[in-house]
Amino acid sequence: MKDFQLLRIVFMGTPEFAVASLDALVKAGCNIVGVITTPDKAAGRGLQLQQSAIKKYAVEHNLKVLQPEKLKNPEFLAELKSLNADLQIVVAFRMLPEAVWNMPPMGSVNLHGSFLPQYRGAAPINWAVINGEKETGVTTFKLKHEIDTGDILLQESFPIGENDTAGEVHDKMKEIGANLLVKTVKGLADGSLKEAQQAQVSDGDRQTPLKHAPKIHTDTCRINWSLPVENVYNQVRGLSPYPAAFFTMNEKMMKVYKVKKEITVPTHSEGEYETDGKSFLKFACTNGYLHLLEVQMEGKKKMTIANFLRGYRSN
Repeated sequence: MKDFQLLRIVFMGTPEFAVASLDALVKAGCNIVGVITTPDKAAGRGLQLQQSAIKKYAVEHNLKVLQPEKLKNPEFLAELKSLNADLQIVVAFRMLPEAVWNMPPMGSVNLHGSFLPQYRGAAPINWAVINGEKETGVTTFKLKHEIDTGDILLQESFPIGENDTAGEVHDKMKEIGANLLVKTVKGLADGSLKEAQQAQVSDGDRQTPLKHAPKIHTDTCRINWSLPVENVYNQVRGLSPYPAAFFTMNEKMMKVYKVKKEITVPTHSEGEYETDGKSFLKFACTNGYLHLLEVQMEGKKKMTIANFLRGYRSN
């Protein structure tokens, strides 16, 4: 048993999602002895070096930052070891070699954006929404060799609204996950938290197949109008705001961010559209229409459908 504020913790993360967790740990009084994040990258028209969201936060709060190119680099491993961490916490980072995740005596804890064992993989938020799930969750677990298979520490579920986008679920999840992470650290410190193997998913006497969350590829984002309107609606939600579902219109890519569905017997063939040229543009699916509300034509800015039609009509 140990005061959780005395634990020496190394935090590993990169994007804005991880900042909520690091901030929650700092505000809880945790002793963050080091922050590991990705190297600065050249970006933008001027190719200026851009810091990760985690690095920006760490610098603002005077936390020690390490930015290794390679996690197996002997110099990095030596510096990481010199931090003498009791525990490592990983949120939205990259795969760790065993030399890293097995270094501290209390191991390494990962925060994953699903209710494990469902949606193991790189894009759990996107796939939960794409698949029309009504609920998702967050899980803290101990890292081991196989991705997202380690012993579970704590879990918390929450609903996905029918109109929620992946971005909105992301914003809810980062706060819920941050609070769960603080509870996890406290439970590990006082010895009240016990690890549990990930359960087999079952539905009565039948096994329910595991749903996976692989990386999002271009084919995942391409809209297929020959599907039911609910499927396309969920695809758009699950890919908004990034990387965004898309289709081709007059040989140009059209990204779609907001839509509404109309369940009806379509009078158009799948993929055909109807518009009044002013306020609505809808595409036929197998069992209805998908109304586009916010779009971005290739080479243009994101805009409402009314603004798009105003400019499109004049072409």
